[in-house]
This record gives sequence, C-alpha cells and structure tokens, in this order.
Amino acid sequence: MKARRFVLCALNSTIILALFLSSGFVSAQQNRPGKPQPPNILFVIMDDVGIDQMQIFGYGGTPAEGIPQTPNIDTLAKAGVKFRNTWAMPECSPSRALVFEGRLPFRTNIFTALTSLDLANSQVSLYEVTTPRVLAGVGYENALFGKFHLAGPDNNPFGERTPRALGWDYFYGFLLGAPNPIDTTAGGVGPDGSYSCGFVTGSAAGACYFADNSCQSIAATTEAPAPGFSCLEQGGIFVPSASCEAEPPFDKANFCEPGGPDVDFSSFQTCAHLNGYYVSPLVVIDGDKKTEAVTSRKYRTQVETDGAIEWIAKRPHSGPWMATVSYSSDHSPYQQPPPKLLPSGTENNAGLQCGSTSPDQMTLSNQMIEALDSELGRLLVETGLASRLPDGSLDFHPENTNTMLVILGDNGSFAPVVKTPFNPARSKGFTYQTGAWVPLIIAGPLVKSPNREVSAMVNIADLFELFGEIAGIDVHKAVPKSHKLDSKPLLNYLTRPKTGNVRKFNFTQTGNNITAGFQLPGPCVIPLASPTGPLQKCLQQFSSEKLCNDENGVWYGDQFSTCCEVKNRTDYATDPAFSIVPDFSAAVRNNRYKLVVSQIPDCSTANESLNPPKDVAEYQFYEVDENAPDPKLDNEDKDLLKRPGGLTPVERKNYNRLNSRLHKLLASEPHLATNLNYAGCPGDGNLDMLVNSTDLYNWEIYALLDGAGLSESSWYDFNFDGFTDGADLEIIDQNLGKKCRKNR
Repeated sequence: MKARRFVLCALNSTIILALFLSSGFVSAQQNRPGKPQPPNILFVIMDDVGIDQMQIFGYGGTPAEGIPQTPNIDTLAKAGVKFRNTWAMPECSPSRALVFEGRLPFRTNIFTALTSLDLANSQVSLYEVTTPRVLAGVGYENALFGKFHLAGPDNNPFGERTPRALGWDYFYGFLLGAPNPIDTTAGGVGPDGSYSCGFVTGSAAGACYFADNSCQSIAATTEAPAPGFSCLEQGGIFVPSASCEAEPPFDKANFCEPGGPDVDFSSFQTCAHLNGYYVSPLVVIDGDKKTEAVTSRKYRTQVETDGAIEWIAKRPHSGPWMATVSYSSDHSPYQQPPPKLLPSGTENNAGLQCGSTSPDQMTLSNQMIEALDSELGRLLVETGLASRLPDGSLDFHPENTNTMLVILGDNGSFAPVVKTPFNPARSKGFTYQTGAWVPLIIAGPLVKSPNREVSAMVNIADLFELFGEIAGIDVHKAVPKSHKLDSKPLLNYLTRPKTGNVRKFNFTQTGNNITAGFQLPGPCVIPLASPTGPLQKCLQQFSSEKLCNDENGVWYGDQFSTCCEVKNRTDYATDPAFSIVPDFSAAVRNNRYKLVVSQIPDCSTANESLNPPKDVAEYQFYEVDENAPDPKLDNEDKDLLKRPGGLTPVERKNYNRLNSRLHKLLASEPHLATNLNYAGCPGDGNLDMLVNSTDLYNWEIYALLDGAGLSESSWYDFNFDGFTDGADLEIIDQNLGKKCRKNR
C-alpha cells in the first residue's frame, strides 16, 4: 500500500457528515430577490398501492373483493390531473430512488427493495444530487415523513442519519422498508401466535398499561367491543380479566422504549414487541441536531400525518418548502386501522384475522387504503390547504393555494390484495403491468383546466424533473453532466392541456442488489394465485426466515443457497407450477406494445453451491393498453411470441424497435456493476467520472471511519466485499488519472 498523504483519527458518521456539509457538497440555500416565491410542494407517496386499487381511474376491483372508498383522493383527482399511464419500478427502494434522483436503477445499482444485507453500493449514494439538494439552491426547506427506505441504516457510513446525509433538513419517520411483523404475543401477554392481529381478543374487560407507568381499567362497549384493540389504539398493553396494579405483570421492556440518548439503534429496531402499524421505531432528525430515537405507539398513518402537520404549520412565510409524506400504507402486514378512520357504516373490524394465510387480507388492505385516504384529508384540512363542507366532504380549491400536490403509488400492489382483472402472479416485484403501473395525481395552482386525465406515457423519473420545474430549476443544468438523467419534462401536461406525448418509450426494471461477494439471501418459496391456477415462486430477497414466513413463504435458506438447489433437490423438480423469479428483468413499451426481457437461472447448469447456475435470456412480447375497466394486460397466455404463426409485420417492426431501444438504454451507463468490478470507471466513488486525488481523500475518510483503518461498507468498497480497505485503495491507485467516458 502506498504511503498515505494524511492520517485521520476515529471519525464517526456525524463528523463525516459535517465535513461534507461544510465543504458545500450540499447546496447552500439562496434567496432570489425580485422573483416571486415558487409554490410549495406536498408530495404524497402511497406504499404498494397500484392502479388496480383506484376506482377514480376506472378500476378498484369487484364488489366481492371490496372496492376501497377514497372520497378525499377522488376529490383531489377531480381538482387536478390524473395520469393514467404511469410506470414505476416494481419495488419501493428503486422507485423512491428514481423519484429523488431522476436516474434509472441500472445507473445507481438500486434494483430491488433494500434489506440489511445490501451494501452501500446499492443504496442512494452520498454523491447523487437528490431533490432536496436541488431545491435547496433556491431556498426550499425539505422534510420527509414516514417511510424512508432509500439508504441505511445497515451497511451505510451514516447509519440512522442517512436522510440528513442525502439532503433532507428534517426527517420524522421509519428508516426500514416495511412495518415490523405483527406481535402475536400482544406485548408479551400471551405465547407467540396467540393473537394474529397483535391485540388481545376474547376478553370483555381488563387492565391497559402504558409506557409512562399509568394504567386504566377498560371494558367492552357497543362502539368498541374489543377492549384489547382499544388499548392497543391508545398505545397500551392489555392484560385481560385483570385490574390495574402498581407494576404491570410483564417486563417493562415489552414497551420497546429505546432507553436513552445513546440507544443501540440496531437493538431498538429489533425489539421483540414492535407491533405492525401500532408499535414502531421512530427516528427524528432535525438538521444537524442529535438524532432522536423513540417508540411510536400510535397507528402509523396517523403518526405520519401528525408529523407533517406539525412541521408545515411551523414553516415561515418567507421561503418555500417541500414536504414528502411517505405513507406506510398499504404495505403488509395487513392490520386493522382505527375504526374512526373508516367510512361511516363500516362493520366492526376487530374480529378480522391477520396473517399471511388469513382470508381477511383483502378486507384489511381495503380498510388501510381507506384510512390513508381519511388521514390525507386531515393533512390537507389541518394545514389549511382544504376545508370541510357541511356534509363532511373535502372542499379543495388548489388554485387558491400556493402549494402543488403530487400523489403517487410507489409500485404495483402486493399479490394477495391485487384487484380483478389484474394478475396477482405478475404484481409487485415483477416488470409486468400489475407490478409497474401506478396511480399519479397532480393538483395545484399551476394546473390549467383541472378535472382531466393524461393518457401519455409517464415514468416516475419525470417527477424529479417536475419538482425542479415547479421551483424554476432546469435539473439537466443543475445536475452534473457525469450524472446521466432519465427524466422528461412533466409541467407542460399541467399548464398546457393539449401537450402531446413527450415520451415515446417507457421503461421499468428489477434485479438483485449488491451484497458482500454478490451472495444472495437464502431461497424462499411463495405461493401465488394466478388466472391459470396456483403457482410456487422461488426468490432470494428476504434476509431471514422470519421475513419469508411473514409473506406466507417457505424458507429453504437453512438447507440450500440457491433456488436451483431447491428445484433440483426437492419435490419441486417435477412441479409445473414451480418457477424461479428472474435475477434481472426489464421492460420497455411504446403506445401499443411491450417487450419484457428476463434473465432466468438455468438450473441444468448448476452444481450445488460450487457451480452457480448461469442465466438464460427469456423474451416476451405483448399488446397492452389502459382501457377501463378491462385493460389489455401482459398475462402469460397473451405472449405474442408464443402465438402460432408468429408475429405480423407490424408486430415484428415494433418488437425490433423496442428490443433495440432496450439494449441501447442499458448500454448507456458505464457504472453498471458486473462481476465484482465496475465495468466503466473502477476507482471513481464520487460519480464524477474521474479517478483522482478526491477519490483518495474520500477513501481515506471511509477507511479510517472506525479508527482501525478497516471500515465497513461505503461507496468506496470497489470489490464489494463489505469493507473499505487497502484492496479498494489499490483499485484507486491502479486507475489514478483515468478519465471515464462521458455518458452524455
């Protein structure tokens, strides 16, 4: 190893963050004297809410499935513009990264939902130019409430402070992707598995204990027939058929209190009695102040709304703001929301059963979407953006506000709750229509001729550009040329109703994130329903048996290392319903046709764990549209490549164009990670397309982070072994002075 140019001692993430902030890496706020203040931005993300859930778009399911009632969202849509042909990525982390970076997954290596195994190389990089950084340049304050799931806290130099590191001034929410599993002990009151929905059932009265050492007796009423549920709603732990005592008859640690300012964050996140949507590890970051970690004992959707209302109410009138309210709903686990958030006349929901095998999952999902709708209405009313009419309905006149409202589903719906006629076997996690097609609604003072819809193709990458357009910023000039953007203009659709199609093609993809040595998590087999019958899908995405089981899957990680081993060494070998989720899948479409290309493991080439299977390419070609209520979908039996007689000349022409477009797009990124090295620019960790002294400086910071000269994961871990060490320094030294090809 060459002699280093300087020595840094034991740096922690707070010190490193201060270094980057003080160096001006995050744009300083600037006022623009003489120019009118740009609109505020309220960005609402609905988790796992695909377009199949939305009655306002012409779908929403059948009466037998239950159609989510969303009167507030419907009102907002009528006051704005519905985009009925919007594609996201099939999972949350790549979608959210794309919204806030404007760069497709193959440019950022964020291909699928982040887990604790994924290295910083597959998390939003400190060196990306995010939306809050862009908007800070013209004076916007930025806050994010609710689900984060863009980076950290695992395998990231900034740990729980990743939201601040990526540019947000304020964060009030949950770092991990999904709510914790439901605590079926109900706070330690019963054995594991006793209470499927996380609260005590079958008792008419008891004692409700709270984390502040108080207690109250509680009994069933006509309005609240389940005192265990009522206690959970209030943040307590219910002991059935008991009176209040000076000390609860359970360990106080069951309240999951973090235990002080120097809490062990990892242990706090994994408290055994975190409980679905009702007991959650909440992180609060206010600028450069110390991070707070507290236990939220309130329904998540209410917590997320409360945080946003409080922050927005405190904003000064002298500068614009952007608030991202990233709701956790409708992500599993499916659990009863408070009855007061549901439409009038909804039957008592305390008797519904939770869990991945429950027949009530669809009903619970519908109610969670309805509760989200209710809280979205409260958010608008309590921030002064709307009011209530005498009948309780929302009175919304965005033209009288200075706030643009954007509502988005981050990916398609999860398989168990997909609505007819969409395909649950091709839903969230897949590049098919049910997995990538999402609702997008935009309203606000910039919208001309509201109560209309746009049928043109939109990608959620375009929101990155829209946020800039609203603020008066050309993001293609604000973002360095070394960062290839994939966004297209969106504002003209709002201000010029006759705007024609801006996009000629659309794109979505999924794949595997980067883990240490590219070792995938253990295999998990999940049963799925499909129009042609039950299926068994094997995937390697869940980092533990618990997560696999929570999705109704069967865990094979203790026996096998790949899905091919599961297929070759179990009864699945002869099961025609068994298939393996692709290692990589991408889809591209034009106005009429869609091409899907997947890389599927060929199990015949596998030799146990010593010889990993090779991938084979599979091509599928479909005709699709957005007709309501029965769109043409890319179901297996509609694959035009399998049709007798082959493609027509028109179809062949479209197939060739889409295929050429797809491969040209994928070849446009030199930073694509392949086979333990960067194909285009090894040694460049800060994405400036140069390998120089800045990379040496940055490597040294991360390498000496823990004072031992051997830090863990960072964006300077070039050999993807989970460490930033001398091996990575050698890669920099070997390429020092290299100028990588520009991708513009």
